[in-house]
Amino acid sequence: MLGFLLRLLPYWVREPLLIVVGSVFGVRIMYLAVVERAWVPAVIGAAFLVFTAVRVHTVVRALRARRTPGPTAATDAAVPDAAAQPQPQPQPQAPQSRAPAAAEKEPNAWGQALAAVAVFAALAAAVWLGPRLMPSDSGDGATPRAASCPSGKGEELPSAYRQTSRAVTGEELCRVLGRADLARLLGTPAETATTMSGSSGTAPLTDGKVAQPEAQVQFDTYTVNVSATYNELTMAQYVKLMEFGDETDVQTLSVLGRPAVLFSDHTMKIEIDLGSGGSGGPVEQGPLARTLSVALDGKDAGGSCDITVWSASGTLPDDSALLGIAEKVLPALPERTV
Repeated sequence: MLGFLLRLLPYWVREPLLIVVGSVFGVRIMYLAVVERAWVPAVIGAAFLVFTAVRVHTVVRALRARRTPGPTAATDAAVPDAAAQPQPQPQPQAPQSRAPAAAEKEPNAWGQALAAVAVFAALAAAVWLGPRLMPSDSGDGATPRAASCPSGKGEELPSAYRQTSRAVTGEELCRVLGRADLARLLGTPAETATTMSGSSGTAPLTDGKVAQPEAQVQFDTYTVNVSATYNELTMAQYVKLMEFGDETDVQTLSVLGRPAVLFSDHTMKIEIDLGSGGSGGPVEQGPLARTLSVALDGKDAGGSCDITVWSASGTLPDDSALLGIAEKVLPALPERTV
């Protein structure tokens, strides 16, 4: 079908078209062959360039033929003596009934060729530069774009945030957590955050009276979750409650002059079936998570900031990663006033 359409085009459009397409594809394939050091693309690119060279030679010969004038008509072999032959008497010519038709103007071959070259050069430039000028998705080996925190403009905060002094929102907590060096603190500096989220919710079982903003940043290896709970529970009381829980590896310490505790606990795994059945699997025990809880102020007047890290594979970073994140995040959060 394509060959039939090409044959319908005028000669001075079809040939420049083939030259442009052949040269663009040939140079592009040869460039890829050099970059990838592969001989198969090199052979294909050479074939395109040879094809283009043949078309250029054909066009050059056609142009030279148009410039060379054709052979003149043969002159008469003998001209009879004017004196020996009687001269015909001029005859009156009949008036012409209509004017001779104007000679049809021949199309300009150079104009057609230049127009074809310009059009297909623009198309080739668009194909060549399109992937570089247009944003591409993360795929085909391209570097993925870093995620960003959602904007909280227009979000109506619960009344607990207005009643709590110096409480941060989920958007603010997301910006604090989504640091450029967060992957390095986790021990995976080459990774880029895939998702970031922040929510301004309230603590469960408090009837919406305790503000509890939350932010989460996910990487390929680890997921980091940070939440701040503005309640009256001190860190000392929190440690005592752990004696009745399932937490393991409990370790009390001090972070930036504030009481803190390190512990491990399992996450929950919930499967939701979106098919025709509309039912999901039971709640199961998820991978192990490591949490660092730090008081919101040095006097331990109540409230805490929880930093939790886990991975789908169940592996955990060193506790030094949690301490490093806390030392970066806590100074950005206003201390709670008594």
